[in-house]
Amino acid sequence: MALVEKFHVVAAERDVASGETIKEGQIVALNASGEVVLQGASYADAYGIAGDTKSSSAAAMPGVSAGWQNRVSDYFDETKASGKMTVYHSGGEFATDQFSSNVASATVGDLLYAADGVLDTVDQAGDDATTAGVFPVARLTQAAGTYPSGVPGIDINGDQALSGENSNTYVEFKLLI
Repeated sequence: MALVEKFHVVAAERDVASGETIKEGQIVALNASGEVVLQGASYADAYGIAGDTKSSSAAAMPGVSAGWQNRVSDYFDETKASGKMTVYHSGGEFATDQFSSNVASATVGDLLYAADGVLDTVDQAGDDATTAGVFPVARLTQAAGTYPSGVPGIDINGDQALSGENSNTYVEFKLLI
């Protein structure tokens, strides 16, 4: 549901494949036409991490409720005007709530892989037998926990915790792809 961009190297703009639903913070791949698709069994080779949301049912901005939207006319689709999505690749440091449940018990330094568009501790090379192998997409730099929102409060170091999926828990990582 959310991606916090702490530091990034490349913020590319890529066309989004028709019919895709992608949340900000999910791992994406490219189809044969060079369009962004959600990484998964059909598109196992991760390209980068989505910096925008393309959805018709929910927002995916950090710390906002799923029913909130930036512009009503876009109806949760941050790619509507241009048809392009920001995709971060070639390194950087990020925080996200888009990860498999097993990542919650991972420790700093563990390698993370892409599994159906989210970070996972398990190498999903078996997803596609024709793929030579799936490589790690990230290295964990901060174990799962709450993330400060910057809004004064009492949860974390004087800030309220940032809400999101995975019980409002975020992991921080260094992007390797």
